[in-house]
Amino acid sequence: MFLLALGLNHKTAPVAIRERVAFHPEHLDSALRDLLNNGVVYEAAILSTCNRMELYCGLKEVADFSVIVQWLGNYHMLPTVDIQPYLYQHVEQRAVRHILRVAAGLDSVVLGEPQILGQVKAAYQAANNAGTLGTLLERLFQHTFSVAKKVRTDTKIGASPVSVAFAAVGLAKQIFADLPKRTALLIGAGDTITLVARHLRENGIGRLIIANRTMEHAHALVTSFSGDAIDLDNIPIHLCKADLIVSATASSCLLLEAAQIRDSLKRRRRPILLLDLSVPRDIDPAVSKLDDVYLYTVDDLKEIIQDNIRSRQDAARKAEEIINAQVEHFMAWVRSQDCTASIYALRQQAEAVRDQVVTRALRQVAQGKDPIEVLQILANTLTNKLIHPPCVGLREAATKGDTDTLNLIRSLYQLDSGGPWL
Repeated sequence: MFLLALGLNHKTAPVAIRERVAFHPEHLDSALRDLLNNGVVYEAAILSTCNRMELYCGLKEVADFSVIVQWLGNYHMLPTVDIQPYLYQHVEQRAVRHILRVAAGLDSVVLGEPQILGQVKAAYQAANNAGTLGTLLERLFQHTFSVAKKVRTDTKIGASPVSVAFAAVGLAKQIFADLPKRTALLIGAGDTITLVARHLRENGIGRLIIANRTMEHAHALVTSFSGDAIDLDNIPIHLCKADLIVSATASSCLLLEAAQIRDSLKRRRRPILLLDLSVPRDIDPAVSKLDDVYLYTVDDLKEIIQDNIRSRQDAARKAEEIINAQVEHFMAWVRSQDCTASIYALRQQAEAVRDQVVTRALRQVAQGKDPIEVLQILANTLTNKLIHPPCVGLREAATKGDTDTLNLIRSLYQLDSGGPWL
């Protein structure tokens, strides 16, 4: 068995290249089967995300990897010279370390992000469904899932949010322990608000209200995350309903004045958390002077994120230690598989000798020969045949002065300790 990881990612290739070699989920089955037909690969899995494309292959022997690169180019109808400069390859131990680091989030755009583990599991399931997993990759993926879980459990690699949107929701969870009972008013409809809406939904927010200058965009978000869409002019009407207000727009003027927030506080009589993620700001800084109001700007969140990044980097160092140990653990299993094949061959050879000697002995007994004499002949013959190979090896080693082989045979048969069968 020989393990290969071949691919490219966000660090080695621009999006223009990554999108050209991406595999659509609906085509993975046929792609995997086609990869096995090249005569070099005997088991395979494909991990394809927006940030990486990787082939994990079990090879029959050390091969010319250009064959696999050629297959990749042919499959996507690309000249290999267009993709070759962006590819990396890892073999054996380095391939094991690579997939463990990927699944643990150590090789991601955002250090420690958890989504990649789900994507690795999806790649495993696709290969399993296609019937392209063998002993090597089956064991590798199961080991990978176990190690990724251990990293998550034993370190804080994913505990601290490191994106503005995620940090915003994390802050909301700290202030409101009962998110399912809370209402969030999101102002804007760009990427940041989209991510905030997604994280809030994943954390069980009770109600979402999305306000935007263009109602069409607000309705699009509402359709994706379920909620109510309003235009900017209707924000004052809904302020008293909102426990959490997140604003991220490109507006050049303030969208929320201190007076508006003060009026809403009189009607609701409950605290409000406001997160202004815009530059220039959407929310009047004077809001921070009001009682029962928590106002954070994007700079405040960035300070939180920097602290969290340092925390994740510390956790990543611990994760690397776990992975180093687990790489060796897996490679020990791989080496044991090589040994298993040798043990099987040895046992087959010994059983063939035994069957040959027993068959001859039974024939002699059937011919009327004394069973006791036959048994003694059987024992002597079997002994001579089984010890013949090591005896020849000992003589040849002694003749050549090969002390290493002499010592190896003596150790293997435990000759200095009386032998394994005594």
